[in-house]
Amino acid sequence: MICYKCGNELSDKDFCTSCGVDVKLYKRIMFISNMFYNEGLNRANVRDLSGAVESLRQSLKFNKNNIDARNLLGLVYFEMGESVAALSEWVISKNIRPTKNIADDYINDIQSDPTRLETINQSIKKFNLAIDYCYQDSLDLAIIQLKKVISVNPHFVKAYLLLALLYLNAEEWDKARKVLKKCLKIDLNNTTGLRYLKEAEFMLGGDENPIGKKKRITALDPNTYQSGNELIIQPSGRREPIIGSSVLINILIGFAIGMAVCFFLILPARVQSARSEIEEELKVISENADEKTADITALESQIAALTDENEKLKAEKSSITGEGGVLQSFDGLINAAKAYVANPDDLDTVADGLYTIDSNLVEAQNSEAYKGLYQSMMQAVGGRAATHCFESGMALKNQGDYTGAIEQFLKSWYFDSSNPETLYQMGLAYQQSGNMDKANEIYNQLVTAFPDSEFTQMAQENIADANRASSNGDASAETQTANEQDAYANELESTTTQ
Repeated sequence: MICYKCGNELSDKDFCTSCGVDVKLYKRIMFISNMFYNEGLNRANVRDLSGAVESLRQSLKFNKNNIDARNLLGLVYFEMGESVAALSEWVISKNIRPTKNIADDYINDIQSDPTRLETINQSIKKFNLAIDYCYQDSLDLAIIQLKKVISVNPHFVKAYLLLALLYLNAEEWDKARKVLKKCLKIDLNNTTGLRYLKEAEFMLGGDENPIGKKKRITALDPNTYQSGNELIIQPSGRREPIIGSSVLINILIGFAIGMAVCFFLILPARVQSARSEIEEELKVISENADEKTADITALESQIAALTDENEKLKAEKSSITGEGGVLQSFDGLINAAKAYVANPDDLDTVADGLYTIDSNLVEAQNSEAYKGLYQSMMQAVGGRAATHCFESGMALKNQGDYTGAIEQFLKSWYFDSSNPETLYQMGLAYQQSGNMDKANEIYNQLVTAFPDSEFTQMAQENIADANRASSNGDASAETQTANEQDAYANELESTTTQ
């Protein structure tokens, strides 16, 4: 036994030798709790389940953290068919001791078997429905439901007791006795069941009859009959009266009355009972269908949520490992730093490494070392790299390599976005390569960013020249098409004249 305050092992003293707290009353409470637990265990071993429940509840009143008592109480509930109460006790036990608790195995055994769970749910629903029928005074329907409960949950003690009570109420003593004997096989000392059984045995003339067994009425001699305490001997020469036509008529009338009673009373009751049973079955089927529909809807929602989460994870992965992602930015910065350390004048390699880094991504990084290294590299080589890339782009443009020139101008603009000539030469390279749409886009960017620059005026002139050339080309094409149509018409007319 451990101290409730410091958690150390207690000795035989009435106080804790570690923290000094008085544990005399605490030891007594623990002793009483363990005594009730042992009593409940002994009762459970001899199948006195209701007595075991009472003892274990007393044990938990004294010590709610008695894990062994709580787990055993759950087992006893489960054996009595009360699965919900059993699961409740095991869940509480698991919350008190999350690890090294056998309640985990009990819960997993039930949850891993969907068929058992469905059986438990159906038995509970039918039992509650039977109780509702009892309140509505529909005792026949309650009996039908209780029979179904027992068929799917043959250890449900409460269902047996309620069914036996309904049989006793209907004065069906023999049926009640059979049900109670099955119940007492599960819970040998159930006081309610024993009381019901005593009543059924008494009504059947069982052990409660003073004589011991119900007296049998013995058949008298045909020639004798009894009047009070005297036995009267009928004269042997007396003749029995002959059955007349009136007796036959009475028999026929009785038969007709019996048929009428059967048709007007018994048959409608049976039809109503069958109809009620069919309606109940339809209700159960409808409930099952609703549950399955709800399950399908829940699964579809889960699938949609998992799909969204998967797309988000893919996007996050792409932002890290994809082109322009975090890993590529780190690699580019490291390669640029290595190249700069090896040869500060190797501007091509340094510029290529830095150019792979997204400047917006740098600002979003939480690493101060990463930001500091990037800013140091840009300060050290940014200006030189911009000039070098611009000169390389001009050389390639003059050689007619417009694609390479555009790439170099983009790099130069990356390192220095304050030079309007870079945008102008880039747009000119796009124009000379035949991509006038992209050239106009770059020219418009130049006009917006540097409205007072001389290169802005040159860009506007290039845009106007391109628009005039496009208009002249469209007009020339229309004139050529008209001339061709006139020539064709003249040729057709000369052919017709011949």
